[in-house]
This record gives sequence, structure tokens and C-alpha cells, in this order.
Amino acid sequence: MLCDMSTPSLRLRFDRFFHRLVNPSAIRNPEQMLLETIGRKSGQPRITPIGGARVGDEFWLVSEHGTDSDYVRNLMANPAVRVRIAGEWHTGKAHPLPDDDPRARLATLPRFNSTVVRALGTNLLTIRIDLG
Repeated sequence: MLCDMSTPSLRLRFDRFFHRLVNPSAIRNPEQMLLETIGRKSGQPRITPIGGARVGDEFWLVSEHGTDSDYVRNLMANPAVRVRIAGEWHTGKAHPLPDDDPRARLATLPRFNSTVVRALGTNLLTIRIDLG
């Protein structure tokens, strides 16, 4: 691990950096994969930049903060999601897989994103989205 992201103040600083600077610019990138969930409290669509891979009719990703992530809590409350892959939106149903080995799963996903998730992750969780 590059740094200890379990330190609350360090994680908070990284989260603020990503939410304020990285995520807004990533969302505007037409090539960025995005996950749209429905806010569990607001009922409004929420968009999160993600990394992962489509395998047939499934999309696989690993959440770096697992159930500590708002988007994971949103999809647990309402598993109906949309995923933007290569600029095209797909509907799907999300399935958190706590019994899946997220580190082994990362080895099957794109290298750059997997490296970042491994380095910054505090509570890795595999998620499979059945596209349809």
C-alpha cells in the first residue's frame, strides 16, 4: 500500500480532493465510465466516475471504500442503476458481492484503475452489474 488510507483525516482529505476536483472533471470526460444510482435519501440521480470492465452482459468493478461509499449505499437501497460504457448508457441491476475476493478481482480489471483502488482503498468490495 502506498499510504495508510485508514487514517480518518488523510482519507477525508483525499475524499474532498476527489469529490471537488477529480470527479467533476472526470464526469465531463466523454470516455469516462460512469455509474448512475438513485440517492437513497434524495431520490435524485447521482453520478459517480468508476473504473471496471464489461464482460459479456456483466460489468465488474471494485469499490475502494465499499459500504462506506455513498454510491454503494445507494445501490444497496435501490439496485437499479445505469452504467455509461464507451459513451453509451446501459441499464442494469447491481449486486454487491462481499464473498468475492476483491484483490483477485482487481487483477482481472484494467491496471491503472486497479492500482489506484488498491493504493487508496480501505474497504474493498466487488460489485457486479447485470446489464440488460
